[in-house]
Amino acid sequence: MSTEHTRPIVVGVDGSEPALAAVQWAAAEAARLHAPLELLHSTGVPLDYPPTIEYLPFDAERYRREGAQILDKATKLATDLFPPDRTAEIAARVIDGPPIPTLIARSKEARMVVVGTNGMGALGRGLLGSVSTSIARHAHCPVAVIPAAAADAPDRSGQPVVVGIDGSPSSLRAVAIAFEEASNRGVGLVAVHTWSEFFRYNSRADMQQEDEELLAECLAGYADQYPDVQVRRVVVEERPAHRLVAEAAHAQLIVLGSHGRGGFAGMTLGSVSQAVLHGVHIPIIIARTK
Repeated sequence: MSTEHTRPIVVGVDGSEPALAAVQWAAAEAARLHAPLELLHSTGVPLDYPPTIEYLPFDAERYRREGAQILDKATKLATDLFPPDRTAEIAARVIDGPPIPTLIARSKEARMVVVGTNGMGALGRGLLGSVSTSIARHAHCPVAVIPAAAADAPDRSGQPVVVGIDGSPSSLRAVAIAFEEASNRGVGLVAVHTWSEFFRYNSRADMQQEDEELLAECLAGYADQYPDVQVRRVVVEERPAHRLVAEAAHAQLIVLGSHGRGGFAGMTLGSVSQAVLHGVHIPIIIARTK
């Protein structure tokens, strides 16, 4: 049975620039977490292949060869970011089948799945645009979604990690991930909770106090576990996507829960996450609960 430290970080690779940005991020993440890295390429035609285009005969051997070439480039990129004594922990796999079910199945044994966004693929078989959405909804482990612009973004290594919190089980999982990420990166943590007076009948002062107490409960215990992480708490009456995007302007990573409630309802690529993904140019980790 695999453990947290032996389970790999799996990254979907289709040869596109966003996918290569995901490889870079995943390699750095695996190096920080002392985790194996698995580069995965699926040969199958994607599920969103345009139905109006005449379907060509599926040449499995050609797709496997092309996949191997794509992974060769990705492996070289990852190797440059890995400690020299740990390059044996990088594995590259070409697997038959469509990318979405392949990555979802692999997520059962992964520590994290990493995908790029807007990936049309060097082979013209657009994969990661639809894959990132489906994987974030259905994976069995945390999913990191890496925007295409992340690779060319200014260095943010000294900026904090931001976590969105609403008290739901998946947001509590997000808190755990966010503290680990902040500690491993040597940066602070911004814990964000928003509230709205809609359907709530007590005063603003009472609501502010209640939500500050909720946030404190969600963070309880982590100060002792991660004494090196300085936490800034943000409790405001505001739409969650607006506040998260604002905080992301001065952050290097956002961590969100997969199924929120209250101000963060529908967070897994629902209205909040879609808005955040479209509004920021930094990586986002979607925390999953089984």
